Amino acid sequence: MRVFMAEKQISIATVQVDLRNGEQYSDTFRAINPRCTVPVLELEDGSHLSEAIAICWYLERRFPENPLFGTDPAQQARVLMWNALCEQEGVYAVAEAFRNRAGGLEGKALTGPLGYAQIEALAERGRTRVQRCMADLDERLARTPFIAGDNFSVADITALVAIDFAGWIKLQIPEKCAHLAAWYRKVAQRPSTSA
Repeated sequence: MRVFMAEKQISIATVQVDLRNGEQYSDTFRAINPRCTVPVLELEDGSHLSEAIAICWYLERRFPENPLFGTDPAQQARVLMWNALCEQEGVYAVAEAFRNRAGGLEGKALTGPLGYAQIEALAERGRTRVQRCMADLDERLARTPFIAGDNFSVADITALVAIDFAGWIKLQIPEKCAHLAAWYRKVAQRPSTSA
């Protein structure tokens, strides 16, 4: 969310939720989001949106300058398609690998209020998925300057997050993925990434 908001040049008051100490499971936070996940955006009418992509879409519609979802239906569809790949095979795959192996997450292999046992095979599968995602993105970036085409988009932000998050499971961009590595260096230098 931080990178997205910086790219859009918008500022929203934020409240940090202490995930390490389980604040997301408190009654106060459950009243805001019963799924016990972050991020959550409180709207002007007092209602709440959760899920990062839904919040990004809302902010895109509210603040259309510096579009990050494309400017026409074909671009928007491409951005959503590539963003889904980066989420599912990047971010979620890293989470699958991390949450199914991390020592402090026994019984919490999935986010949310319900307990789920860790499954070692899912940790390995997650690592394999992340490696495949990096290869797919490298192939894509051999043909386009950014993930969804000619312009930086929310798909690039999601891919950046996935690659950074992959460090948590000790995966880096492979040497053979030169296009992905070049893209990462370029995107990581954007002012929004250090906002």
